[in-house]
Amino acid sequence: MGSDGRLSWMWPRPGSRARTGHAGRSVRPRLDPARVADLECAAWVAYYRRRWLILLAAAVGLLRAGLGMSWPRTVRAAWFALRAIQLWAPIPDNDPDGARRYLRRFYALIQATHGRPGDPAEAARLEVEWWRVHRVAAQAAPGARGELVHALVRSYASVFGVTESAVHLAAVHRCRAMEISDQWVAQGRLRDSQLLALERAALAQSYAALLAAVHR
Repeated sequence: MGSDGRLSWMWPRPGSRARTGHAGRSVRPRLDPARVADLECAAWVAYYRRRWLILLAAAVGLLRAGLGMSWPRTVRAAWFALRAIQLWAPIPDNDPDGARRYLRRFYALIQATHGRPGDPAEAARLEVEWWRVHRVAAQAAPGARGELVHALVRSYASVFGVTESAVHLAAVHRCRAMEISDQWVAQGRLRDSQLLALERAALAQSYAALLAAVHR
């Protein structure tokens, strides 16, 4: 279990309506990259320990914080995400087609709420593609790190409707977080490992860069 499929759990909500603050001023929803990074790191730990119920609970919390959908839609989206991850997880006998089907349903729910991504099927395809590239990169294949960054960039650009250059930094930081996670796995998945703090920091940097790219 040296690699996995991991969704980007925080959604900057580019299509959401701004709420009205004092004096009628428009206030853009604010998200805390550090908080979401903590939650996602916990979800990754649950994944590698194959604690599916814990992962489902983490997914619900992360998606609720990041998407701001109703509770019924949040729970459905979390279930679709979990099923996609479970179908991808086995090595070598995983089911990428099944993972894409569940991710298409996942992205369709988000599209129905926020108007993005424009093409849920393409978003699902690109998501599973970077999962595949990460699995190769985790085996220390030559040149895989650059390919993983590029795959992440394509996925982010497709989902959020921005240029690839805008999300490059977010992809670089997320790639670093996955490298740290892979190192944590190789060292025995210790709950008190100092690597987890480094992983959270890299994820927070990735989410901060993603927010800046989407909202600029």
